Amino acid sequence: MNPTSGFSSVLQNAVNAVSGVLTDYVLVTVLLIVAVFFTIRTRGVQFRMAGEMLHLLVRSGKRDNDRRKNDAPAHGNISSFQAFALSIASRVGTGNLAGVASAIALGGPGAVFWMWVIAILGAASAFVESTLAQLFKVKGDKSFRGGPAYYILKGLHKRWWAVTFAVLITLTFGFAFNSVQSNTISDALNASFAIPREATAWVLCLLTLAIICGGVQRISRVSEIVVPVMAIAYIVLALVIIAMNIGRFPEIMMLIVSNAFGADEILGGSVGAAMVMGIKRGLFSNEAGEGSTPNAAATASVSHPVKQGLIQTLGVYTDTLLVCTATAFIILCSGIYTGGHDGIVLTQQAIDAGLGGGHRFGSIFVSVAIFFFAFTSIIANYYYGETNIRFIRNSDLAVRIYRLLVAAIVYAGAVVSLDLVWGFADITMALMTLCNLAAIIMLGKYAMRLLKDYQDQKRAGKDPVYRSSTIPEIASETECWE
Repeated sequence: MNPTSGFSSVLQNAVNAVSGVLTDYVLVTVLLIVAVFFTIRTRGVQFRMAGEMLHLLVRSGKRDNDRRKNDAPAHGNISSFQAFALSIASRVGTGNLAGVASAIALGGPGAVFWMWVIAILGAASAFVESTLAQLFKVKGDKSFRGGPAYYILKGLHKRWWAVTFAVLITLTFGFAFNSVQSNTISDALNASFAIPREATAWVLCLLTLAIICGGVQRISRVSEIVVPVMAIAYIVLALVIIAMNIGRFPEIMMLIVSNAFGADEILGGSVGAAMVMGIKRGLFSNEAGEGSTPNAAATASVSHPVKQGLIQTLGVYTDTLLVCTATAFIILCSGIYTGGHDGIVLTQQAIDAGLGGGHRFGSIFVSVAIFFFAFTSIIANYYYGETNIRFIRNSDLAVRIYRLLVAAIVYAGAVVSLDLVWGFADITMALMTLCNLAAIIMLGKYAMRLLKDYQDQKRAGKDPVYRSSTIPEIASETECWE
């Protein structure tokens, strides 16, 4: 017996056992409770202010275009739209294509319903965490910085807690999730073009270093160009497949709902599997409440923290209700989700089947799409780690070492077992999410006061502006709003 193989098997079993308890029971329960809590506390901000979210995003995009046309200086800060694009770059990736396929293959069509639920309810948690990130952000060398580590330290004054989160998010995004992204890219390119995994690993490693060494400005510029183009192209493809199979649309909707709540599924226990897989993969994809997107939200230069909180909330809908749903309908239209395939290969084959078969367009398109989606996720995930490393110790040497380690992990992820990668990612994701959810429950009162202040100013016909004196008891901790 190969000793290495035996050790790998033991490690896999241990990872699966820990992951099962954390994600299937603890995380799913806490995530839903917090999402419902903030939906009630904010009076459904994710529903009633959806129009304001769109208005703010469009206005920010127009300002970006005007700035570029006039070659106006950006003063080193990231625009609201760029921060949104940076967070979408992290969200839209493997979870949207491979993750959705895995959820359906393992949890059945009902998993899609629970992905919708966690996105709709979790959007309230996303609003709170991103608003808090804006409130407690700090001034960096070239842009604002912030996120859970910063609001835990400044709002709760618990450095040990803040450092714990900073370590967890660096492990989760800089290492675990980036290995998942590179693994999926190498899978897709190997299946479509027979490109050796080692070759893909080297290309990804070098491209990652080339972009992340340019800092958050270069990362955000790449993200705001690549992500919208690929997302629109992917959604258009999904609409074409749905149009070609429009007669099955009602059937598919009934399949999703019945699989989520049907009597047979309840008796057979598959409802629980659908719920767990839907929520787990939904969280991996939309990141609502996870504590990741606040790191991007904090970089934006806005006049009121709620503005970016609302825009980041829209990112949850973009990710799950658009891109993830597009993947789900492609797979369910194909009818091949029970054939034993999983991950990115299932998505590729589903597109081929949805377009009528007889060609490899689906495999080729998904390979290109996953390369750009997953690669932009890699560079955005890297930034989440960097801003937290600078929180622990603002050292250029530490950041340079981190960059090399990320490149090495991206390489390794392209050639290791997907099961082990997913298991490790689930564990670190669960721990950081629980850490963040506890923090936003304790600090949520400030987000509620900010929301009231924003709405009061809007009713008065003003463009809301926040000043630190509005919440005097934390004025000394909100240095960017003097």
